[in-house]
Amino acid sequence: MPKSKAKKIDYKKVLKEFYLPSAKQPVIIDVPPMNFIMTDGVIHSGETPETSKDFQEVMPVLYGLVYTLKFMLKGKSDIPESVIMPLEGLWWFGESDDFEMGKTDVPWYFTAMIMQPEHITREHYLAACEELKRKKDPPGLHKARFENWEEGRCVQIMHVGPYDAEGSTIEKLHNFARERGYKLRGKHHEIYLGDPRRTKPERLKTVLRHPVE
Repeated sequence: MPKSKAKKIDYKKVLKEFYLPSAKQPVIIDVPPMNFIMTDGVIHSGETPETSKDFQEVMPVLYGLVYTLKFMLKGKSDIPESVIMPLEGLWWFGESDDFEMGKTDVPWYFTAMIMQPEHITREHYLAACEELKRKKDPPGLHKARFENWEEGRCVQIMHVGPYDAEGSTIEKLHNFARERGYKLRGKHHEIYLGDPRRTKPERLKTVLRHPVE
């Protein structure tokens, strides 16, 4: 009999506390250290993600690296196959960690990133960088990095709807934290579970998270 294919691990479900929260009520969570492929950039005043050179360079770099890793490691007996994790973003304004939806008169700084399971090591990442550089060498590849990052205690909720309608959900998130005696710290964090090219705006799902103390 032919061997059955091993099922891909979906770490969104394994780590559902952090990637699949309820949309009804914010929750306080403690996020453990995780490995990420990250890259930074800025959306200048008057630009949008669609017109920002930095932001447009992000996708070919991040997804180029994660898919290069996927195909490099496929079939190795000691490496479980897993579903590609969603794009995540940290957002802030200059030297301030404050974030306000709809603000367009200042630059938006961002860190775009994709979580990597524990079985993917820095050595795997460096090999993928070399392979991607050899094959495509996308602009901005040199700005990418592999980082173990611990976010710690956070407040989070699922936002369902368009990205530009996040304001009320963010306010709900912040108020929930403050009412429970927490102070916001660090950078606004979004996890994009939907593909805006294929999903209607009103059905998009985005995890909204903010570190607290």
